[in-house]
Amino acid sequence: MTHHESEIRTLLARRADAQQAKDIDRLMSFYAADAVYFDVVPPLRFTGTDEIRRNFLRWFDGYVGGISLETHDLTLAAGPDAAFAHMLHLDSGERKGGLQASIWVRESVCLRRLDGTWSITHEHVSIPVDPATMRVWLPADRDQPA
Repeated sequence: MTHHESEIRTLLARRADAQQAKDIDRLMSFYAADAVYFDVVPPLRFTGTDEIRRNFLRWFDGYVGGISLETHDLTLAAGPDAAFAHMLHLDSGERKGGLQASIWVRESVCLRRLDGTWSITHEHVSIPVDPATMRVWLPADRDQPA
């Protein structure tokens, strides 16, 4: 593992800790001011930290307590000034209304190093869709075939 890959793994782990703790200020510290974020919810994109912050607060608000976020299958490529990662997350916890739920999501992240600091510049989160029914596919296991 290269030094850059180690730095990115640490950043992604700290970002997950901030997400689980619903610590919005710490979470936003990992994003570039001009970051673009594609989520599973409308609109088509969130641009800039103000929009991304509001989207994370919406996500946090859907949970009664903390969020469990397990990262699986992290794949990373990092150079001196740019890095790319993709992974699966198992997102679970008690949702408002008492529903205890888990959902697998796919995530891709692009990062840039400016003035010695890594920042997320692009993130894309998706949920699989069954093309035959156009319904969200919610696998119980990350490797379950469609």
